[in-house]
Amino acid sequence: MKTVKVTKYAFLLIGVAMLAGAGYLWQSTRAFLAQASTAEGVVVELVPSRSSSSTTWRPVVRFTGPGGQPIEFSSSVSSNPPGYEQGERVEVLYLPDQPRNAKIRGYFSLWGAATIVGGLGALFFLVGAGIALAGALKRRKEEDLRLNGTRIETTFQRVEQNPALKINGRHPFRIVSQWLNPATSEVHVFESGNLWFDPTTYIREQHITVFIERGNPGRYQVDVSFLPKLAK
Repeated sequence: MKTVKVTKYAFLLIGVAMLAGAGYLWQSTRAFLAQASTAEGVVVELVPSRSSSSTTWRPVVRFTGPGGQPIEFSSSVSSNPPGYEQGERVEVLYLPDQPRNAKIRGYFSLWGAATIVGGLGALFFLVGAGIALAGALKRRKEEDLRLNGTRIETTFQRVEQNPALKINGRHPFRIVSQWLNPATSEVHVFESGNLWFDPTTYIREQHITVFIERGNPGRYQVDVSFLPKLAK
């Protein structure tokens, strides 16, 4: 459970940090556009950027800067297939006092970094928030069953490990019990929530309390409040 909590907070913090970074990049681009001058440029070269899996091309653009000086700059964005062709004319944006930090007027040249960082930040935040929400809903369900459900006494069967879940190389334990519904003569099997210690030693009674939703034994909560708390 500690791992789940750490994961939840890590995703939330990373998400918030990346969203803040995206906001900074967005504001920086807005400030740049508010002060930028424009010029016509031409793509003079496509420079390859190779990685282990692919090759992308980054356009090099030449334009005439302040005072008529020729300036070349390499775009911060590369792509495959190339987004531009050699000899293609493009609109250039630059700050008069920093003409070599020019940008091509295009969505990804201007907003690509903010979009990518913001998208990843939103993803991390939503995953962390989803984990937190799932935990809150589970606690609410448990509390609702305790307050409004029907209390029944079930027969203890065994303690088993949950093979469907593994964290840090460990499978959690769960208590299994069963109950014969006198109204339908059907046997219902109940499984407790995941326990990160073996509870066998602490089960001294053959009856395990379970809270079920009225008229729906398939929605239940196994009462494990008799067990000791796991040290943090």
